[in-house]
Amino acid sequence: MSELKAPLSPPWFARPGTVLNVVLGLVGLAAVLLSLSVLQGSPVQIPAFAVACVGAYLALARLGAGLWGTRFDLTAVLCAVWIVLIVSAAVLAPLLPLAEHQDLAKSLDVQTMARPDIFSAHPLGTNNFGLDILARIIYGARASLVVSLAAVAIGMIVGGAIGILAGYFRGTVDAVVGVFTNSLLALPPLILLIALATVLQPNLRNITIGLSLLALPSMIRMARASTLAFAQREFVLAARAMGASRLRIMIRELLPNVLLPLASYGMVMVSVLIVAEASLSFLGLGIRPPEPSWGNLIAEGEGGVFVDHPHVVLMPGITLFLTVFSLNLLGEKARNRWDPRKAKV
Repeated sequence: MSELKAPLSPPWFARPGTVLNVVLGLVGLAAVLLSLSVLQGSPVQIPAFAVACVGAYLALARLGAGLWGTRFDLTAVLCAVWIVLIVSAAVLAPLLPLAEHQDLAKSLDVQTMARPDIFSAHPLGTNNFGLDILARIIYGARASLVVSLAAVAIGMIVGGAIGILAGYFRGTVDAVVGVFTNSLLALPPLILLIALATVLQPNLRNITIGLSLLALPSMIRMARASTLAFAQREFVLAARAMGASRLRIMIRELLPNVLLPLASYGMVMVSVLIVAEASLSFLGLGIRPPEPSWGNLIAEGEGGVFVDHPHVVLMPGITLFLTVFSLNLLGEKARNRWDPRKAKV
């Protein structure tokens, strides 16, 4: 008897509705380019660009669903692209052809409060000192990302070690660690940061240390919960039966399995700490002007500036929102995949 062969799936262009989705996607992208070219210098350029982007998003979502199936998530793809772009721009900022972002003496002949014009020398406009907002956003991303990533790294290393110890030994060690974490969680985060900012100098190192205290209790609890989930698994019991030491079990068996949930939660925690750093800088307790930070960029819109020149606040605010939103969404997807507590039984 001859074997039955599964029918071959048709090529993407033969699937129902795919060609229409391709056409709609190309039309949406063309609308974006048209809004940029035709409306150059027009006051409605930004609203038209926003409307065109929404249309392009809807079209590309249908295009992706037609090419890769219903599981295609355009939002997640765009979030990943945004994170790659903002990190790349922050790392390569000294090499990019950006206008002046910090030295006031070099911006004396530049128009102040220039409105955004994508094809001009200042695509996102200038502030009240003539400094380029795009350049300040990119250099501000360097400060925000360095502080938040370093704080999360400290929280992962210290909190992960303490959480593994608490979850493996339990008993008295677990009780002491529980009191410590509950004590940190009992302090309001903003009050704790303000108290630290009044004692320590507002530089990147001290801000990083202060923010790491916010990440520490959550990382300890995450590492402890993951350790409890893996401590009774077969590979840990086998290593214990073979005479492996406690240190070896924690490093070789538990740490690799605890690291993935910590890393996924760390992405969410980075977004939280970015907002915390921006809040400190907005209040004047973090990174201070003229050194750029997303928080003090938003603070430049105080005193009625936002009413007459909304781009001063909207541009860094939108950048902060997109970055935090992207990290949260990607972090939640990573947690759903790697967190043992969310795994399907």
